[in-house]
Amino acid sequence: MKLKPGFVPQVLGNSQFLVPVGNEAFSGVIRSNETAAFMIDLLREETTKERIIDAMWEKYDTSREQIAADVEEVLSILRGIQALDEG
Repeated sequence: MKLKPGFVPQVLGNSQFLVPVGNEAFSGVIRSNETAAFMIDLLREETTKERIIDAMWEKYDTSREQIAADVEEVLSILRGIQALDEG
């Protein structure tokens, strides 16, 4: 899975925003916290949910269970706005 080409992460100041460009179904802007921004950066390239969990577990001091729940929540939001290419 990875971000669809029509969704571009942009950093403004200390915040990352996910901006749809072109004819995307979603016409808003998503502001990411630090952990969501880290995930979105990983999703710029083809990856898997397991790789994202592994990378976050190496970076953040919390349980794998909490990380897995957080990853699923962010992926669910990205699916909801049709920002993921899972093909």
